[in-house]
Amino acid sequence: MEGESSHRHRANALRVSKVFVKFATLGLSPYTQSSELSPPQQPPITLPADRFRSLSLPSKAMSSSPSLEILVRDAEGFIVWNGPPFSSNGQPTPKNERVSCSSTKFSLDGSKFMAVKSDGTISIYDSASLREMRSFAVANVTAAEISPCGTYLQTFQKPTTPQEKNVSLWNTDTGDLAHGLYQKSITKTTWPSIRFSPDESSACRLATNEVQFFDPKDFSKGITSRIRVPGVAAFELSKTPASHVAVFVPEVKGSPGSVQIFGCGKDAESQPSARRSFFRCSSVQFSWNHGSTGLLVVVQSDVDKTNKSYYGETKLHYLTVDGTHEGLVPLRKEGPVHDVQWSFSGSEFAVVYGFMPACVTIFDKKCKPLMELGEGPYNTLRWNPKGRILCVAGFGNLPGDMTFWDVVSKKQLGSNKAEWSVTSEWSPDGRYFLTASTAPRRQIDNGIKIFNYDGKRYFKKMFERLYQVEWKPESPDRFDEISELLRSVESLKLEEGKSQGQGSSQKKLVASIPTIQRPAAYRPPHAKQAAAIQAELLGVNPEGEMSKNALRNKKKREKKKAAEAAAASGSNNA
Repeated sequence: MEGESSHRHRANALRVSKVFVKFATLGLSPYTQSSELSPPQQPPITLPADRFRSLSLPSKAMSSSPSLEILVRDAEGFIVWNGPPFSSNGQPTPKNERVSCSSTKFSLDGSKFMAVKSDGTISIYDSASLREMRSFAVANVTAAEISPCGTYLQTFQKPTTPQEKNVSLWNTDTGDLAHGLYQKSITKTTWPSIRFSPDESSACRLATNEVQFFDPKDFSKGITSRIRVPGVAAFELSKTPASHVAVFVPEVKGSPGSVQIFGCGKDAESQPSARRSFFRCSSVQFSWNHGSTGLLVVVQSDVDKTNKSYYGETKLHYLTVDGTHEGLVPLRKEGPVHDVQWSFSGSEFAVVYGFMPACVTIFDKKCKPLMELGEGPYNTLRWNPKGRILCVAGFGNLPGDMTFWDVVSKKQLGSNKAEWSVTSEWSPDGRYFLTASTAPRRQIDNGIKIFNYDGKRYFKKMFERLYQVEWKPESPDRFDEISELLRSVESLKLEEGKSQGQGSSQKKLVASIPTIQRPAAYRPPHAKQAAAIQAELLGVNPEGEMSKNALRNKKKREKKKAAEAAAASGSNNA
């Protein structure tokens, strides 16, 4: 029996060592393993089709998946790195010479990106070859935006006269001016002036008391249709398909504010298909789902009548385009709505809300709770592009705690910390999570951290001054599915359980996920100081154990009390 156990131990150790060597050569974590190690008899993970995106493997092989790339902009300009997995030295490889610029941005499909130079020139680059395709010299430009598919460049110049068309739309391929218009100023809600749908099938802009639509393929046609909405202050075009537009009308002279949904295009109806009214509303944030069937609206009020929050009051409303559901999302804790994000399947959304520690809940499209993720110092949600993993984090003025959840199997994959993070983003393939501390939000401790999908840190690099970091956009469908990684991890855990169940007395060298420790409760600095003072005065350390001096004094007090009690009893008997 002992010989069989020893033989089995050597076989397992050899098998695991091969796995670690294999993944070390690929630059991957040993916990993100190939499906080659999965037992043949293990059934595949099946998911509800109506709730989460299918995780079946695509027809393309993994070798045909595009490589990841990261754009980094520091004080000297921008450079593009080859993304993970990195080379054997664990460092990224630059793809181009550093180019001096003041800002950069990718198009939504990742085909092109723009760079604004210090002299005001705006250059358009091909993302694949990093070759400069065209440059635009626009005098006194104060803002620039590239369209989702990279077809157009939109610029804003400070106007001198009302007759001047200071908003220009340029064709990036030909360099021609496609359209021009006048706009007095820009704000967060009015820029870019012309909004495109993700596939550039629709284009529209906000005007006085109306939303105007254009033909994205031919702006020379002018305004093709319009929707009249008196008092409209903000709007949001739905995602693919761009079938609807949401508008916001603030409250005026005792009349309630409202959010309305209209159909788009030439056949747009004059009456909204859905409407929601409310008082005490100063601003709203729109969030369309993928598929353009539902809209989440975070309604912000500057004044909280309950006086519980200095920052006002927020409510979360949900509307469907067909008008079948219009109402509040039922949140079980009072407090602000910190973040709300739709999954990439468009059939569920996550909300982090309430006074700290905040609650995290996942709802379906009918606003029914699907999963509670507990409470903690959280204010940020990031869905994995594959729709299966959710990162719940607390960034900004919070400690930077991160937890990674598999929402299909309803279990926590891991946790970590990314202090002082300003930006965070999943890689297009869903295997890596990037956080960055950037200027001007933070003037010190600028840097980049990359984590595996289960929270283990993969890469870290610090900068003297870092301004921007982002993944090159790619369609998630072009990458292999992450379910194979989760399945292989489960197979290793099953193998470990079997070997332990057979009674082997020796330690098994089988890779497994380490035990996840829950983060300790937050203790403010004054509480830590109070514990130290208590230890000094009372002789009790913060863990509750007594020091030697305290124990000695305690024994003296007990002896003294016993002596006094004995003397008192003797006098009573006399």
